[in-house]
Amino acid sequence: MNAIKNSPFTRKLSAFAVLSEDELAVLERLHQRRRTFAAGSDLVHQGQPEQAAYILSSGWACSYKIQQEGSRQIVDFQIPGDFLGLRSVLLRTSDHSIEPIVEIEAAEVLAEDLLGAFADTPRLAAAILWAASRDEAMVVEHLVGLGRRDADARMAHFLLELGARLALVGMGSKAGYACPLTQYHLADALGLTAVHVNRVLRQLRERDLVTFRDGYVKFGSFDRLVALADFDPGYLDQTGPLLK
Repeated sequence: MNAIKNSPFTRKLSAFAVLSEDELAVLERLHQRRRTFAAGSDLVHQGQPEQAAYILSSGWACSYKIQQEGSRQIVDFQIPGDFLGLRSVLLRTSDHSIEPIVEIEAAEVLAEDLLGAFADTPRLAAAILWAASRDEAMVVEHLVGLGRRDADARMAHFLLELGARLALVGMGSKAGYACPLTQYHLADALGLTAVHVNRVLRQLRERDLVTFRDGYVKFGSFDRLVALADFDPGYLDQTGPLLK
């Protein structure tokens, strides 16, 4: 039980609800079917029916859609503690693809397992609904970034959001965090070219705001970066559990 108490998924849900021993036992059952997926090999395909969901235990993944002409738009990145493909289970057909960025370990969750857990533990169901609503709030922020923020603010906001998400599961702080993303990942997520991404990161580094080098994001002046991005983490709802 100690392993599930300290898992990224439990740490994330604990931002919304103080989980009981019974609820932790249900979470442990949801983690029974553990699988490993190699980087670059989709575990969910856009348009795929009757797809299982996954709870990401380690590694990073991305959700994306491919346009008819072949271009890719990354919708979001998933980190440990995130659900992969939850909509695919509830909507019966996946509306996006999911690709591991590095090798990942994830627990496979079938639709009947998830619905059974919802029926047996309504508080846990509410916590998972909170997590899904939080993910939706992040997508809204990403849309605002694509439509209204300039490239510097868009990049700063994205890196700060990632830092806050990672801090919740014990993998980041105001000093920085390990990050396996390439400039091509950032370009596909932020609506920029890889060349533009490189230029923006250089400008942020030269202003001593943030450095992204050798797989690590290091914040320089955290407060100045927050001001540049106009970053308000309220939409992440990480201030403490509502259900106690």
